[in-house]
Amino acid sequence: MTFKIAIIGAGSVGFTKKLISDLLKVPEFEDVEFALTDINGHNLEMIAGIIGRIIAVNGLKTRLTHTTDRRRALEGARYVMNVVRIGGLEAFASDISIPLKYGVDQCVGDTICAGGILYAQRGIHAMLEFCKDIREVAEPGALLLNYANPMAMMTWAAIDHGKVNTVGLCHGVQNGHRQIANALGVPMDETDIVCSGINHQTWYLDIRHNGRKVSREELTEAFERHPLFSKQEKVRIDVLKRFGFYSTESNGHLSEYLPWYRKRPDQILDWISLDEWIHGETGGYLRYTTENRNWFETDFPKFLEEAGKPLSDYKRTDEHASHILEALETGRTYRGHFNVKNGGVIRNLPADCIIESPGFVDRFGINMVEGITLPDACAATCSASVNVQRMGMKAAITGDVELLKQSVLHDPLVGAICTPEEVWQMVDEMLVAQAEWLPQYADAIPAARKRLENPRVKTREWNGAARMDVRSVEELRAKSAAKVSAGHGLGTKVMG
Repeated sequence: MTFKIAIIGAGSVGFTKKLISDLLKVPEFEDVEFALTDINGHNLEMIAGIIGRIIAVNGLKTRLTHTTDRRRALEGARYVMNVVRIGGLEAFASDISIPLKYGVDQCVGDTICAGGILYAQRGIHAMLEFCKDIREVAEPGALLLNYANPMAMMTWAAIDHGKVNTVGLCHGVQNGHRQIANALGVPMDETDIVCSGINHQTWYLDIRHNGRKVSREELTEAFERHPLFSKQEKVRIDVLKRFGFYSTESNGHLSEYLPWYRKRPDQILDWISLDEWIHGETGGYLRYTTENRNWFETDFPKFLEEAGKPLSDYKRTDEHASHILEALETGRTYRGHFNVKNGGVIRNLPADCIIESPGFVDRFGINMVEGITLPDACAATCSASVNVQRMGMKAAITGDVELLKQSVLHDPLVGAICTPEEVWQMVDEMLVAQAEWLPQYADAIPAARKRLENPRVKTREWNGAARMDVRSVEELRAKSAAKVSAGHGLGTKVMG
């Protein structure tokens, strides 16, 4: 097989390495071409060096190119993967810091809430440029596999406005599936799940161990008695007890999509854990990505050396991308959970929204399981987010500042904390801070800057309820060494 796979944002070094390593585990894909592109030439050179070493050490015929010219990378591509973060860590920092001035404490800020909605404004403008290039120079009918957040809004824009065949991919369902098996004390491959909803608010509707249905009570008891999960997943466990269904998303993620757990600063610590960022730390994902970027820059020679290990030692992950391409190209059926246009697949969510739900892939494409009805509480929570996503996506397309502010106003957590006047001013601040990545708002930003000269509401300098300092490379290295000496292994997650 000699088709071409292009990766936009390939400078996300750790994730790109994982995706390509997975694909190289498919025997039929040895002779494909990988075209890597990124605006960051430095990171691009690093990932090209790593992938080139993997190919050379394993004696593969795989072809590899890398270029900052996106259209050149996309020429003739049958598959395109999007893993970008528009604005990088600089814009991400303002997604977290500006809302904190108005009392909005986010753990991640990449899906909805104030940070996620502004992230969508940056990402969607770029996504439409990607789609234009795909339509014009990629192989006709090329499939875009979108890994970039905010998943629902980015995928929605690509399908409706980019006019490109697109599927959104996330690993939340697999991670939650793994966690459920752990809590139950059974192997993951003995546990079957049906999970449905919207990205980052997907619900395990049916859980079975060797065919036996796991009850709500059994699952709740399993999580409450688990020595780690009982402390790390307080929000998820509370929602499970009240809704009757477990959510895919981590404690930190879920806590910022709902209006109940992060609105009172003095109570946030009651619902989170600080042993890992993902369990609710203020700005936790920003700290994590900053630390790992710095570490990678310092230890690049070590990571290049590790790329020299034979692929026979590499275990293919459960990231969807390689399995989807394998199914489409070979006909070997793959079952997964995919982000696609609803169109009635989930009966009690809007037809136009992007859902995450079970589907099967073979030579005929991605075929979704239809006729799912979400439990009422799960549907209500998803619907609130869908309405925010729809407004946020439309605002990003049109550059409509009023619609953008209405989107933020209707966000569940922001609405639980801020007054309308605070929302209007907060969005003005974020637009001004991120102006270089928001060309669709170029005409509106001068007025926003003018309004900020005479602010109508007071703000405060606040680091949030649970902010932690970014650790140095030396501190990270020492922690890893301690883990190795304790027999836990390195276990690092690298993100460029």
